[in-house]
Amino acid sequence: MLNVLGSSWALLLGLMLLMVGNGMQGTLLGIRGDIEGFSTLSLSIVMSAYFAGFLFGSRAAPEMIRRVGHVRVFAALGSLVSAALILFPVATDPISWTALRIVIGFCFSAVYVTSESWLNNSTTNETRGQALALYVIVQMVGIVLAQILLGFGDPSGYVLFIIPSVLVSLAFAPILLSVTPTPAFESTAPMSFRKIFEVSPLGCVGLFLLGGVFSAMFGMGAVYATQIGLTVREISVFIAMMYVGGVVLQYPIGWASDRMDRRRLIVLVAAGCVLSTLIGLTGIGDYTGLLVASFLIGGTANPLYALLLAYTNDYLDNDDMASASARLVFINGTGAIAGPLITGWLMSTIGPHGFFLFIGTLMGLLIFYGGYRMTQRPALSVEDTGLFTPILPSATTVAMEATQEAWIEADEQNDDENATEIA
Repeated sequence: MLNVLGSSWALLLGLMLLMVGNGMQGTLLGIRGDIEGFSTLSLSIVMSAYFAGFLFGSRAAPEMIRRVGHVRVFAALGSLVSAALILFPVATDPISWTALRIVIGFCFSAVYVTSESWLNNSTTNETRGQALALYVIVQMVGIVLAQILLGFGDPSGYVLFIIPSVLVSLAFAPILLSVTPTPAFESTAPMSFRKIFEVSPLGCVGLFLLGGVFSAMFGMGAVYATQIGLTVREISVFIAMMYVGGVVLQYPIGWASDRMDRRRLIVLVAAGCVLSTLIGLTGIGDYTGLLVASFLIGGTANPLYALLLAYTNDYLDNDDMASASARLVFINGTGAIAGPLITGWLMSTIGPHGFFLFIGTLMGLLIFYGGYRMTQRPALSVEDTGLFTPILPSATTVAMEATQEAWIEADEQNDDENATEIA
């Protein structure tokens, strides 16, 4: 892993700065929107707009890159992100913020596609899994740092909007100056929705539900925390704990997924998330209880994405994985658009705790459907399943395909080792 870090540190540094900038604006808007007097429903539309732009950008980015190249796409859209971030405190109305969030979501999606393709191109089959693990860590560290920075500024002013703009601009330098070769960009014709659902109904339904959970957590978490009266620093810690939980529990859950029926583990992890939402709903331990709930919700929801992907891959032929990735990202993204909207409606109707109720309900549906699917076909043996590879719900199709390539490589290496032992 040190070799991967040594060869890709500049690229990973740039990606981390991007995550700091993106993580700051996501939480900051929830706080600033309350200061400006936005309704919960208006803020839910603003938050949902990012995921709509992100989904559209993930579909448009490959064609843009093929037409004008990685460098131009990266520089042009990165500049738009930097400009849009500065405009938020200038145009403080829901319509303007919604439009800006669509632009930022679109641009960040394309920027991530470009960055991830460079990262994937800089690795070999042997180091791709290590590079993806570092990428996940860098993303998490960047977002946690973003929450820390929020505690040192005034959300009613301009400085906290200028900082992410500067960080996003600075992120271009290490990426563009360190990467000389432009990677070839190829895309595979996507698999039909019907076929991917026939291959893995639980994977499709689970990823859709998890899209709603993820967008509610990171789109409406700050809105919830603001409405219950937390200070800016308390909100920052509350949001940061979701990501810390994702880092800490990603690997124990991944370890377990390689040693048991993944459907059973999906149900158990989802049940853990439901119990975590009950801590938030009942107010056990007050603020400390909220932090525990945040840690456990993030620690269960984030690994579930990689777990559902690994489960789906178990039923896909190696040649079909790339074509399935675009559909899986789209399914998850569609759920993500709906997440803040429904959460906002619930919070407007029953109060702030609609935030936890929505997450718990979606996880409850995943438990129910996962239990149902366990009655429909027998489980694969552990020897016939692929290895768990960490990946976040914010991944684009490039990171998804790189994860699947790492999965295939690990699977082939495992087969070779088994054949050697038999011989």
